[in-house]
Amino acid sequence: MTDTLVLSLITGIGVGLSAGYLGSLMVLKKMSLVGDALSHVALPGLAAGILFNFNPFIGAFALLFASAIIIWRLERVTRLSIETIVGALFTLSLAVGILMIPQPDLLEALFGDITTVSLVDTTIALAVSALAIFLTKTAYKNIILGMISEELATSTGVNVAKTELLFLSLVSLTVAIGLKIVGALLVGFLVIVPAATAKNVSSNLFRYSVLSSLFGAISSSSGVLLSDYLKLPPGPLIVLAGIAVFLVAVLVKWASKTPAF
Repeated sequence: MTDTLVLSLITGIGVGLSAGYLGSLMVLKKMSLVGDALSHVALPGLAAGILFNFNPFIGAFALLFASAIIIWRLERVTRLSIETIVGALFTLSLAVGILMIPQPDLLEALFGDITTVSLVDTTIALAVSALAIFLTKTAYKNIILGMISEELATSTGVNVAKTELLFLSLVSLTVAIGLKIVGALLVGFLVIVPAATAKNVSSNLFRYSVLSSLFGAISSSSGVLLSDYLKLPPGPLIVLAGIAVFLVAVLVKWASKTPAF
């Protein structure tokens, strides 16, 4: 096993765990497609990094974090749904990003390439993933409570506005580190499919959140190993591996006839 493959596996597992864990909240909040749309918001940031010779993923995260604040503020002021606001930003950013990104770099920006990660990339990805998991765990109950009823959450001392901003920031953080693995076009997979898979076979919230993380890690690591074996791009194979796990979970649920929570 080469050093590059080891680094790719470690990175994929770390990001898969954090994306799956956060994705469990996104699926419950019916915000599955927000993660996918936000990934396209990152394109101008990636383009800026490529054009001005700094790490493109720093540009992507900076733009995603700024977008999270803008989305949060617009949602509080206009009372439009987050999906609507993200949809508007997504189309604008997609158009601007494609115009800015040089053609030779467009493919990696759209589909990622985890096989090119360095030790520094892996270290950063693991640190960010650990931070995302910690912050998500800390805010998990408050986010769930706000999802059930804002009034109830407020009455128990939860600052719903700040919790929502934290949640959007965590989504942006997770999308940013997922870009290197599967690219802007496919990163929505990391926060949707593992959680959807877990929801199919979970009978309670704790099991659901743990399995979401586990399925994210399994999908990422399986895709990386398949990429090394088949000599094909890792991003699409990570998605295909995750879909295969999802289909197995559907069959297991159908066979056992166990109701999801």
